[in-house]
Amino acid sequence: MATEGDRTPAPTGRDAEHRSARRGVVGRLSWGLADQAASSMTNFAVGIYVARSLGLTAFGVFSLAWLTYGVVLNVARGLATDPLVVRFSGVPEDTWRAAATRSSGAALGVGAALGAVCLLVGLGLGGRVGPAFVSLGVVLPALLLQDAWRFAFFAAGAGRKAFLNDLVWGVALVPAMVIAARADTVAAFVLAWGASAAVAAVYGCFQSGIRPRLTRARGWLHEQRDLGYRYLVENVSLSGASQLRAYGLGVIVGVGAVGAVRGAELLLGPFLALLMGLSLVTVAEAARVLRRAPHRLARFCLLLGGGQAAAALLWGAALLLMPDRAGVFVLGGVWDSASQLIVPATLGVAGAGLGSGAAAGLRALAAARRSLRCQLFASACYVGGGLGGAALAGTVGSAWGVAAATLCASAVWWLQLRSALRERHHNPIPEVRTS
Repeated sequence: MATEGDRTPAPTGRDAEHRSARRGVVGRLSWGLADQAASSMTNFAVGIYVARSLGLTAFGVFSLAWLTYGVVLNVARGLATDPLVVRFSGVPEDTWRAAATRSSGAALGVGAALGAVCLLVGLGLGGRVGPAFVSLGVVLPALLLQDAWRFAFFAAGAGRKAFLNDLVWGVALVPAMVIAARADTVAAFVLAWGASAAVAAVYGCFQSGIRPRLTRARGWLHEQRDLGYRYLVENVSLSGASQLRAYGLGVIVGVGAVGAVRGAELLLGPFLALLMGLSLVTVAEAARVLRRAPHRLARFCLLLGGGQAAAALLWGAALLLMPDRAGVFVLGGVWDSASQLIVPATLGVAGAGLGSGAAAGLRALAAARRSLRCQLFASACYVGGGLGGAALAGTVGSAWGVAAATLCASAVWWLQLRSALRERHHNPIPEVRTS
């Protein structure tokens, strides 16, 4: 028989609601991390395999195609998939299916249009770089459709399906890379990478039961133009800056320098995968802090950014302790050049991690104008620091220029967050949310 002291109060409805909310956050975080881990580790494996197979110069050519894909991917996300996630998350299934049909069609249309541009550019360039861009143009529609399925599944609350889709891509990539290694050309590796993505893209159609409607792409872009074009500017600004830096570095120093920078990024790849997985939920969590305890938002953002910066520094320290033999095993001939960039690359990632805390706060505050202003400033600093450093001190100078630029941009993010918090304190009416 229970005594008075043994009795525990029955959980109230609010307690159950809090527990359910916590389980929801844990679930979203878990599938977000799992999906990003599968996606990023696939990309990491591709980069490592190509670096070891082709050598520094050819890997630099592959990196130019890879960075171009990153820019195009952000264009497609801004126009097609980001509006889907914002406006059609948690809606009835019929509504989601109709939106996903048009959104995936828009992603496919963007891939076809920009793929044609890449193909024409590649034919015009010729030489070593041309075939890589021709191959990229062929596979872009499949690459963008596969990414569109990931975002559609997260919008539907089906993160498990996004994870499985990326897993299928990774499995298909193994035989594709083996076949490409026999050809031993950059174009073959790009085609293999895109062909395996096409397998996952087709699998996504079976998972969702949806066939992308290319004919409805134009209607989707028109309907979502109020969000799409703003997301386009924000998404493309930083990736476009990376592309400009890569092209400029190739002109100033040589294509091998692009491969060295990409090699250093690959060394930081697993850590970056973790951060990208966390980014799927940090804005939502910052918004919850703002609703429940607005005075704690600045502290939450500082802990978030500071924690990421500290983790980046620890990862960089571990890389510095890695024996040369292990580095050569991972990157092959790219290791010697990439290892010289570990310190500045680590500082750059730490600065970006610190700034991401403030960025999450600005998104939660719906301070869209301030956020866009910071993005454009960060992009300008990135290009200026990367190319200015390259002109002064080659590849290493470019890496240090980017590190300094990222730290400066982080300071601007935090200044804008402080201003936004003060503005909200004096004027509690928020800006119209656009991101």
